[in-house]
Amino acid sequence: MLVDFFLHLKSRQLPVSTKELLALLEALEARLVTGSLDDFYLISRALLVKDEALYDRFDRAFGEYFKGIESLPGLDVLVPEDWLRLAAKRHLSEEDRLKLQKLGYEKLFEQLKQRLAEQKERHAGGSKWIGTAGTSPYGHGGYHPEGIRIGGESVGNRTAIKVWEQREFGNLDDSVELGVRNIKVALRRLRRFARQGAATELDLDGTIAGTARNGGWLDLHLRPERHNAVKVLLFLDVGGSMDDHIQACEELFSAARAEFKHLEHFYFHNCVYEGVWQDNRRRHDQHRATWDVIHTYGPDYKLVFVGDASMSPYEVARPGGSVEHWNEEAGAVWLERLLSTWHQAVWLNPLPEDQWHYTPSIQMIRQLLGERMFPLNLDGLERAMRSLTRGGKPV
Repeated sequence: MLVDFFLHLKSRQLPVSTKELLALLEALEARLVTGSLDDFYLISRALLVKDEALYDRFDRAFGEYFKGIESLPGLDVLVPEDWLRLAAKRHLSEEDRLKLQKLGYEKLFEQLKQRLAEQKERHAGGSKWIGTAGTSPYGHGGYHPEGIRIGGESVGNRTAIKVWEQREFGNLDDSVELGVRNIKVALRRLRRFARQGAATELDLDGTIAGTARNGGWLDLHLRPERHNAVKVLLFLDVGGSMDDHIQACEELFSAARAEFKHLEHFYFHNCVYEGVWQDNRRRHDQHRATWDVIHTYGPDYKLVFVGDASMSPYEVARPGGSVEHWNEEAGAVWLERLLSTWHQAVWLNPLPEDQWHYTPSIQMIRQLLGERMFPLNLDGLERAMRSLTRGGKPV
């Protein structure tokens, strides 16, 4: 098993060595892992991965190899009670789902305060208390059309309007080998070449002319390297529903890194608020104020958002609507500030364009952007680049 796992990691471009594999084998022989797949993940990552930047790539490779496996083969391990409880969660029919009513923003939080004051014990499978695997709007592991997820992982319904937990997102890998090289071709529509900086490139025509004028004595001429002078601010939505689009976003990120010399990137979740960040591993303690970004970069930058724009409408329209924290000002306010600073702006959406009209938040953001939202495919990229070269006007 270990050899196959080792070769799988190598095939995913992870720089693991035979020495590190032997160290992992010694750890298993010393019974530092007793059958728990989580324990094996932690010790294998600690021994095989030497660079934090590769953690996200290792996580994906580990998930591919051990998909469907809950424990190390050949070792007995107890299945945690929480796993069994979530596995037995209620599966509602479409008719049952329609019977559940949204409470509304104010009533949802008022009722939560009452539950917190009244509830004295753990609950599971119900429709009222904070618990798991039920139809209550509070807790996790169940279903409600509009609720607050408290602890636990998402079961994929993506209907929570607030999440009370500290979530960790992985950085996008900017070294991904592009599967579709035409992304680069599409980005090349946004070019303005200039020669600036130190003279490091041979100016062949100037050298020939100078040598001729010098009676045949070599007169070497150098010039600054030519590069794309376009400046780009890239705002990337990460986590939640954007996990479904990691590959497309990493391909775009890699292409943008290669094409634009002046590129600054920032991460946000669902909608931009008062803070953004550049490293998802330190997103909770190294925020950068959005006002600081606005005051740092000049109006000659072009603004590109990347996200599915799929969220609760409260996150765009209401103070306190953010799914993760209490925002003093609505997301729409911050988007308008960014757009008033950088008039040349587009939004790239990885969802198919024919699905946009099903989601109210997408319509709200499209209106804020002045219909400058484009699908994250080759046709959409070309349209977006044409819009930016025309001063950010709709195409």
